[in-house]
Amino acid sequence: MPSALEMAPKGSSHEGPARSGLSPATLVQQVVAWLDDAKAEDIVTISLDGKSSMADYMVIASGRSDRHVGAIAQQIQQRLKELGLGPVRIEGLDACDWVLVDAGDIMLHVFRPEVREFYNLEKMWAGDRPATPQH
Repeated sequence: MPSALEMAPKGSSHEGPARSGLSPATLVQQVVAWLDDAKAEDIVTISLDGKSSMADYMVIASGRSDRHVGAIAQQIQQRLKELGLGPVRIEGLDACDWVLVDAGDIMLHVFRPEVREFYNLEKMWAGDRPATPQH
């Protein structure tokens, strides 16, 4: 399974948001809207400001099944590419219980609910600040 530590560092060869003309904050709002359109559940956005140099934001969402998780991740990857953010890296499509979409300054994790509960990234990355649910 992919982990946040396996991600390319911020400033890597695919700084997506800069190429799209969107700020990371605007792009994360767009990603959340796309996740909502894809019927993703329990969408949470975590600012990584001062916590990590890998990205500016982490977005975590759940799908109802492995097929739903894979479909959500592929749909977001396609929309990011349409904005000119390629190459957008994606990992975990083999099993689809945890799929990671790396869009440079935004890392998207899409989980099956039981896998999300097990890894509990919200607790690990939110620190003292509570995560802000979008729904």
